[in-house]
Amino acid sequence: MLDATKYTPRLRGQFRDQIKAALKEEFGYKNDMQIPRLDKIVLNMGVGEAVKDTKKVKQAAEELSLIAGQKAVITHAKKSIAGFRVREEMPLGCKVTLRGDRMYEFLDRLINIALPRVRDFRGVKGSSFDGRGNYAMGLKEHIVFPEINFDKVDEVLGMDIIICTTAKTDAEAKSLLKHFNMPFTS
Repeated sequence: MLDATKYTPRLRGQFRDQIKAALKEEFGYKNDMQIPRLDKIVLNMGVGEAVKDTKKVKQAAEELSLIAGQKAVITHAKKSIAGFRVREEMPLGCKVTLRGDRMYEFLDRLINIALPRVRDFRGVKGSSFDGRGNYAMGLKEHIVFPEINFDKVDEVLGMDIIICTTAKTDAEAKSLLKHFNMPFTS
C-alpha cells in the first residue's frame, strides 16, 4: 500500500515542476500567486428516469462515487413542476466536488484513460469556457471510466464535468488545461 504522506499525484507534480514556469513565462506574471491553477472539479449526473423510479438515483450515486473516489451527494428538486411530474424534494440526480489530490487523480484518469475510450473521439470543444476561466464538458456515457463494470450497468447515463480554475480569462484557463494535455479540437 502507498504511504499517503509521500505520494503526490502525477499531474500535481507536473504542475509544480513544469507547468507553473511555462505559464509564468507565457503570460509574464510577476508573482507566483498570479499563476492560474486548478481550484476544483465538479461532477454532476442528472437522472431523468428518477421521476418513475427513485432507485435509479441511488444506483447513479454509487457509480459516480466509484468514478470520483469520493461519496456522491444526491440532489433534490427545489420546486414542484407538474408538467414533468416532479414534486418538491424529489431526488433527481447526484454530484461530487473534487479538490486537492483527488481532483488531480481524476483529471489524469479523464484525459489519459476515459476520453480516449469515447467512441468517435476527436477532441473536446475548445470554446466551452464561461468567460471567467472555468471549463464545462459533458460525456454521453459514464461507462468510459474503467471503475464502472460494464456488465453490471442497467442504464447508461451522461454526466457533466466542470473544471474550475483560478484563471481570470479563458485564454489563461485554456493554456493551463493545454499544459495538462487536454485534447482540444481548436
